[in-house]
Amino acid sequence: MKESIRTVLDFPIPDIQFRDITGLLEDPKAFKESITQLTSECMKFKCHTIIGVESRGFVFGSPIAFDLDVPFVMARKPGKLPNKTVSKKFKLEYGETEIHLQEISPIIGNVVIVDDLIATGGTA
Repeated sequence: MKESIRTVLDFPIPDIQFRDITGLLEDPKAFKESITQLTSECMKFKCHTIIGVESRGFVFGSPIAFDLDVPFVMARKPGKLPNKTVSKKFKLEYGETEIHLQEISPIIGNVVIVDDLIATGGTA
């Protein structure tokens, strides 16, 4: 799997090493293995809810939630969810943003937050 993730220097701004996961998604074997391993880790945690961080967290979180038969909740950018939301502002390595969850979303029990990878941990 590691070989299918490319590093792009100075993207989106200078001094950032961007991890490009498109190669992983384009390689069915690598993508399947990543979902299998992530699902296995969530099972060890006895996960009850998966929260996927926009947007690449949707790609990985949805199949994990499907495999575990648990709710998948989308964490989205401002203005993207149709119902009343709760939000949290935070700083990233190259800016500031906020993330929203719908108040009506079924967030229960042990929660796993899924993104494509964690660089600084800013979003999660």
